[in-house]
Amino acid sequence: MSQAADYTALPYRLNVGAVLFSPEGRVFVGRRKGFPDAWQLPQGGVDEGEDLRAAVLRELKEEIGTDKAEIIAEHPDWLSYDLPPELLGVAWRGQYRGQKQKWYALRFTGADADIDLEADGHPEFDAWRWVELAELPALAVPFKRDIYERLARDFASYARPAIITP
Repeated sequence: MSQAADYTALPYRLNVGAVLFSPEGRVFVGRRKGFPDAWQLPQGGVDEGEDLRAAVLRELKEEIGTDKAEIIAEHPDWLSYDLPPELLGVAWRGQYRGQKQKWYALRFTGADADIDLEADGHPEFDAWRWVELAELPALAVPFKRDIYERLARDFASYARPAIITP
């Protein structure tokens, strides 16, 4: 069987992703540890039987050290990407061709001091920052760029300062 046939036969890994908006309407991005040019949104695998909304909050807690956020929207579609050929057989021990993702827009309810990339003991990010949503696609690795472009378009209405009510 050719590599292409092997590749297309592999399943997608089930995943959730978080577009975390600051109160000012900017988006959290983390720099992937060991990859100085790879900035991405928090995301991660879903455990069997796990509720997707619970999974996205768990992933936030694991990756950025806090789950101080409220879900404000769920993307209507499952979005997927394929790994580039050089990562096939390497990422996820070669079990998946890419990821099938459910994305959520969340509003951060904490303070910057609540973010602790090393809280989990196995940090995935070595730096973080808030960016404008429109910057997101340019920061993404090429194989995730289409998804980030779609998220930037589809979640644009949340990229504004939150209205704080007394």
